[in-house]
Amino acid sequence: MENLKEDKIRIGIVDDNVFLSKAIREKLSFFDQLEVVFNVENGAKLLERIQPNEDLDLVLMDIEMPVMNGIEACDLMKQRYPNIKIIMLTVFDNDENIFNAIKAGADGYLLKDVNPNELYQGILDTLAGGAAMTPSIALKTLKLLRNPINFELEEDAKEVKLSSREIDVLEQLSKGLSYTMIAENLFLSPYTVRKHIENIYQKLQVHSKIEAVQKARRNNLI
Repeated sequence: MENLKEDKIRIGIVDDNVFLSKAIREKLSFFDQLEVVFNVENGAKLLERIQPNEDLDLVLMDIEMPVMNGIEACDLMKQRYPNIKIIMLTVFDNDENIFNAIKAGADGYLLKDVNPNELYQGILDTLAGGAAMTPSIALKTLKLLRNPINFELEEDAKEVKLSSREIDVLEQLSKGLSYTMIAENLFLSPYTVRKHIENIYQKLQVHSKIEAVQKARRNNLI
């Protein structure tokens, strides 16, 4: 812990909500030891921003974000940069988010209403090898450990109904085609394709093309 007191702790913030992101920065600003190196709006931007030799100690990551959510980003970050600690900092404390965050390798899970001192202590604890958790999250985690739930099977068990046109779009999407190419192949406008994809995401309860295609295949939709 002596090094932590002497050196700056370099932090990255990943959050698409400008207001909440600013609030996090303000909480961190109370502590001279903490230095915010960057602030990006989604997981994809985080992976673009980080370099292989990045001198970064910890990332505070939101979960619900466009392009690439926090769970996906956490999983990829842990594969590429296992030494960088990740604390999920979110307003969501549902069981599935907690389960998926832990499975993705998150080092801690705090709610955004955490006060500055608790956030600071959580960062120190995480860097010292502990796991920062809001008490309510810790309780839910213990319950999940006692009664494991297979969320993937639970979700897949729900009947998902897509229209024939949505299935057409999804099949094209699974081939890695762009919205423009899908529009040309199906004789639709790019706007209509985008609306179909939004509906597909909503029905499948996913946030990315990869998730949509994987879930559609598990449900034998494509």
